[in-house]
Amino acid sequence: MPEYVEKIDFVTLPLLPLRGIVAFPAIPVSIELSIDCDILTAEYAEKHGGNIFLCAQKVVSDENSVSQDDLYSVGTVCRIKQFLKLPEGNARIVLECTSRATVLRIEEKDGMLFADAFCKTVTISEASSAIRALMREVENNYEEFCNYLPKPSGDLDVTLKSIKDPSIYADFIAFNFLIEYKDKQLILEEYDPKKRLELLCVIMGKELRVLSTEFNIHKKVRQQIENNQREYYLREQLKVIQDELGEETDDTEIDEYDDAICKANLPDYVEEKLIKEVKKLAKTPYTSADAAVIRNYLDVCLEIPWKKLSVDRIDIGKARKILDADHDGLEKIKERILEYLAVKKLNPKANDQIICLVGPPGTGKTSICESIARAMNRKYVRVCLGGIRDEADIRGHRRTYVASMPGRIINAVTQAGVRNPLILLDEIDKLSRDGHGDPASALLEVLDSEQNCRFRDHFVEMPLDLSDCIFIATANDMAGIPEPLIDRMEIIKLDIYNRYQKLRIAKKHLIKKQRVANGLKPSQITFTDKAIFEIIDFYTAEAGVRSLNREIGNICRKTAIDIVEGKIEKRKVTEETVRELLGIRKILPEKISDEDETGAVNGLAYTSLGGDMLKVEVCAMKGEGKLELTGSLGDVMKESARAAVSYIRAHSDELGVPENFYKIYDLHIHVPEGAVPKDGPSAGITLITAIVSELSKTPVRRDVAMTGEITLRGKLLAIGGLKEKTMAAFKAGVKTVIIPKDNEKDLEDIDPVVREGLEFRPCGTVSEALEISLVK
Repeated sequence: MPEYVEKIDFVTLPLLPLRGIVAFPAIPVSIELSIDCDILTAEYAEKHGGNIFLCAQKVVSDENSVSQDDLYSVGTVCRIKQFLKLPEGNARIVLECTSRATVLRIEEKDGMLFADAFCKTVTISEASSAIRALMREVENNYEEFCNYLPKPSGDLDVTLKSIKDPSIYADFIAFNFLIEYKDKQLILEEYDPKKRLELLCVIMGKELRVLSTEFNIHKKVRQQIENNQREYYLREQLKVIQDELGEETDDTEIDEYDDAICKANLPDYVEEKLIKEVKKLAKTPYTSADAAVIRNYLDVCLEIPWKKLSVDRIDIGKARKILDADHDGLEKIKERILEYLAVKKLNPKANDQIICLVGPPGTGKTSICESIARAMNRKYVRVCLGGIRDEADIRGHRRTYVASMPGRIINAVTQAGVRNPLILLDEIDKLSRDGHGDPASALLEVLDSEQNCRFRDHFVEMPLDLSDCIFIATANDMAGIPEPLIDRMEIIKLDIYNRYQKLRIAKKHLIKKQRVANGLKPSQITFTDKAIFEIIDFYTAEAGVRSLNREIGNICRKTAIDIVEGKIEKRKVTEETVRELLGIRKILPEKISDEDETGAVNGLAYTSLGGDMLKVEVCAMKGEGKLELTGSLGDVMKESARAAVSYIRAHSDELGVPENFYKIYDLHIHVPEGAVPKDGPSAGITLITAIVSELSKTPVRRDVAMTGEITLRGKLLAIGGLKEKTMAAFKAGVKTVIIPKDNEKDLEDIDPVVREGLEFRPCGTVSEALEISLVK
């Protein structure tokens, strides 16, 4: 007979209800707490001795209120080894379980449960043969468990074999291998180690029968799947036998693909590849996913015009007429296309060029490409690249992906129906990138005339010759185009339209277009030139003509209403009519001052909307030499202001300003409008002139405007955007424009009307500019 040793004790401890968990003595356990009252109970126990009583709920529930009837009668006394607060208000406790205990009474205090419990620990000093036999039976059941469940870790197996105490052995097996928490509770409620082992054998035997049944069910399912595969194999064999016997089969689809391949006039490597795919399709079940992929692949490849080419129109005279009829201005791009046609006539094998048109929105980049295609008698396809972030959009998806498809380049060629279309790559500067790859890098092969003769799409998997295509890309800003792409393209910058070009475009194209769109006859509405200038100057502020087109359309719609209602029969649109129909002027005109001012100078700036007058104001006040810069100025413009002050300090005697002005005056430089950001070095000469004027109390000529970057040595450096800047000066009523001497060569590009209306004074130094601008 084994000798039993009992240890008995009575305790009153904080009670923590367990949900779906059972704790056993001598086995550490970690529990995460999320309910507020549970966290409060654990905190209280940690602060008052660290002992706590764990008892499982009969029904798993997250409710805060728990009564004695909701809990099992036997639980575990534990000591808190670690209490850890987690993010989001949760907590985790690590417990060392010491003994079983029976609940005598439960009461609630301060929102926590407390239990009076009877603790009893029964151990065996020496195991009898019966107990050893039971332990061996449990071990056999454990080994059989391992046949059905994932194999336990090596550490768990080593720990189990090292346990000699029957009581701990039974608890360890129950805690780690029993599935149902109710079965674990039954083991916990048994104090006698021998009876506990007997009960564990019964529960494990029942669980083994369930696992065996589940295993048999899975085996039958696998057998059924194998039978289906066997049926498929036999059906395929039957199909081959029918072919050998010459019996009729449903091969209509295969025959159609064979005929299509024969009639398509494909390159040899394409025909060979497609014939292999057709043979593969013939061996694939009709309803399978692979068959659908192969059909889609064959359909796409047969639609691609592998050899079909359109014939170019080499008549330069006709091409010039078409380009001039469709668009006013844009001389650089027109000239470039005519050059291409001339070279093509002399050398038909010349590689097609890749052109990129860069310019502000609304300047006709997209529409000119359609005219180019018509002038050259080429098919036209537009590929919008704005927002594309996946490389597969350009090169296609691999056929292994679900719903894979070819890229946009292959689709464009297929849509055109010929292998040499004009492909417009619109908004190439709006490409983006993410984890799916870089579409700009995928375009490198497409836009390289030496490589695109072997362009390989991931979906098609066969090289397609794109060297006969004309690629024209458009962009608003070159800063958004990667350098390798810029290196592969010929950049043509489109100028901003001036008011006279907009007038011609409106008379030749926009008014005619809006008449047709609104159902008006030419005799029902006419526009005077002054009316069109009124719209351009006071109702639109843009580089292109989109807003101008909308405002003309607005006038046409209002005219249509008046004609339909019988108020008028026809309308001649004048300046007064524009103000009547479009309301008050939306844009205030830039004008020079009525008199010469001190410390105020007319500067010139270049913006995305064209040229602009930039008034620079300087105020000198008694102070300590502080320099205040306002008007949303950028870093470069602030540096220009500091450079201007340094130059004036170094040449104060020559300029007639106080030698110690930087000690006795505070300078405040302001550039209206304050809400509009401004930057760039070209305001340097304007800043110097304004400061010198203010400090020397010498007025500046009101009819003079200027632009130019300065150096500390007083030299004027070249600037950009001179054409647009001088147009703004002309509109504002300026008579004389001071420009850097290095920009004298750019005067040829200035509009003839502006060139006649302004006096240009090229200057190489600051002194020359001050001599012209300051009133003596």
